[in-house]
Amino acid sequence: MSLTFHWFLPTNGDSRHVVGGGHGAPVTAAGGDRPPTVGYLTQIARAAEHLGFVGALTPTGAWCEDAWLTTAMVSQNTERLKFLVAFRPGFVSPTLAAQMASTYQRQTGGRLLLNVVTGGESHEQRGYGDFLDKDARYARTGEFLSIVRDLWDGKTVDLAGEHLRVEDAKLTRLPDPVPQIYFGGSSPAAGQVAARHADVYLTWGEPPAQVARKTAWIRSLAAGQGRTVRFGIRLHVITRDASDQAWAEARRLLDGFDPETVRAVQTGLGRSESEGQQRMLALHGGSLDNLEIHPNLWAGIGLVRGGAGTALVGSHAEVAERIAEYHSVGIDEFVFSGYPHLEEAYWFGEGVLPLLRDRGLWSHPFHTTATQPPTVQARFATSGRP
Repeated sequence: MSLTFHWFLPTNGDSRHVVGGGHGAPVTAAGGDRPPTVGYLTQIARAAEHLGFVGALTPTGAWCEDAWLTTAMVSQNTERLKFLVAFRPGFVSPTLAAQMASTYQRQTGGRLLLNVVTGGESHEQRGYGDFLDKDARYARTGEFLSIVRDLWDGKTVDLAGEHLRVEDAKLTRLPDPVPQIYFGGSSPAAGQVAARHADVYLTWGEPPAQVARKTAWIRSLAAGQGRTVRFGIRLHVITRDASDQAWAEARRLLDGFDPETVRAVQTGLGRSESEGQQRMLALHGGSLDNLEIHPNLWAGIGLVRGGAGTALVGSHAEVAERIAEYHSVGIDEFVFSGYPHLEEAYWFGEGVLPLLRDRGLWSHPFHTTATQPPTVQARFATSGRP
């Protein structure tokens, strides 16, 4: 079985520095270095497509551009790359969401994946008119996904749930293929929804032993529902020809963290209702010391960024070895990102993926025979920018 790799579309802006944002943290000034225009995001998407990434995660929230609209536009400039669209089920009716997904599949040739985000921050949810508490949001998500899956199966749906109600709901045109559902969450309520509805359970980049416990937990819950679930992990990556070069880049990023910004971001993230966010914070405790929490696993990104806060850092061979280690505890899909996203896609795609191919862990999903693009060094040697 070939491992699956996805990249990331930075719809909050990109930079040679870490762009903060998410889970109540505002986007940092670096987000204006490379605005998230359709043109720039298309460059990233086309690079990811050529290098062998299957899809690209696009985030959701008040801190970034809308994922549905942005990826719909970028999809018209790409051919095979899928888009892992993050969306919050409390903001749109289930019937309309099912219809949107069906339209997306037809207009893109089946290139939609859905990352269902229940929403971990009540303050942000209220800004969108959603006043449910966290547990109620998960209950609503379960009802939402039940309706959507039945509609995609061609059923006529009548449901009077605790949070959602539809009568005589149906689709005149069904999606082909049915989009895969990606879902994450570390709370007991999240686990129950994942067990019943997720095709792929996503976790943020905790050390392998913690990830192993998480996958065992979800696998057991899914088995109780008579289901099986695949597992994915969300990480950043800094990979170079030599380990010391990668760690030098990590130190450069760390040197760009303003102490006041770090304190402000950590204070805001400390109020997060997300159990996964609290687990991310616990990995570094707000300190700039001892950030390598497992070999080649660096928690520095989480000092200024909400959500996924860890990165694989090292030589191409070391990063490949860590990927194999995560695979050994049940991870088959990897969602990576790096600053800046265009250059880092090439570093990973040209440096790590060939090593995984040689180990029999990966094959190019598009079986391209096209001439390979210039190396990352050649692409950026003259201008230093795309």
